[in-house]
Amino acid sequence: MTAQLIDGKRIAAKINRETADACARLCEHHIQPGLAVVLIGDDPASRIYVNSKEKRCLELGIYSDKRVLPADATMDQVLRLIDELNRDSRINGILVQSPPPPQIDEEAVIAAIRPEKDVDCFHPVNVGKMLIGKTDGFFPCTPYGVMVLLREYGIDPAGKHAVILGRSNIVGKPMLALLLQKASGANATVTCVHSRTPDIGSFTRQADILIAAIGRPEFVTADMVKPGAVVVDVGINRVADAGAAKGYRVVGDVKFEAVSPLASYITPVPGGVGPMTIAMLMANTLKACRLQHRLGE
Repeated sequence: MTAQLIDGKRIAAKINRETADACARLCEHHIQPGLAVVLIGDDPASRIYVNSKEKRCLELGIYSDKRVLPADATMDQVLRLIDELNRDSRINGILVQSPPPPQIDEEAVIAAIRPEKDVDCFHPVNVGKMLIGKTDGFFPCTPYGVMVLLREYGIDPAGKHAVILGRSNIVGKPMLALLLQKASGANATVTCVHSRTPDIGSFTRQADILIAAIGRPEFVTADMVKPGAVVVDVGINRVADAGAAKGYRVVGDVKFEAVSPLASYITPVPGGVGPMTIAMLMANTLKACRLQHRLGE
């Protein structure tokens, strides 16, 4: 058996085309979705992420407002900026690049964003809506992207045993909630394992759908995977590689070369889940615009 690759780049491009088409139709009615991205400090990796989001907005016809605050910005400065963006009718979505500097209370910043502009789905209101199955909020971008990948490849979680490695608020917990829903494209039986779970392999070997989001390079090895499983690798890790031009290579949480002969489907790293995250952020921004203009979903 050789796993079929789940091509995140291809599916992200499809989602982006749909978003761009919808934005163009809205613009015919003088409505343009708008996304504000806030960067606190000058972390090089965060700046790259922010710039890529700004570029994608421009490509899709979404108004982009990038705000950069100094690394020594105070909570008062950040909250004043969030309040300004909350009141700006051009802005439908607000994203604060994570992680912020240590003097910034990230939970307080998230709570200050109006829930209808929380396109990352970090606000407790949207997290609660997701958990109880409401669809008038947002889904977190990376787990949402995973659900779309499964759908696009005809992989139905219903009745399947899904095992999630990792319990973060960004991926693991919302992934569990989405797969568990009594809804089309969900209805899985879900197990979540993490750093305190003894004998993780005894759980992963039961998985029909295995989602790795544990943040440990190539943690999932062949002996941890059931033959025929769908393997979704959310991890993105840099490991030293003297033979690489940059001195490192990017790997996931799954040992790809060893696991891919066993799996039925597998996401590569890079090119799997990664491209879907920004695509779903743009889709959430479009949804926020439609909801705020009372155009439905």
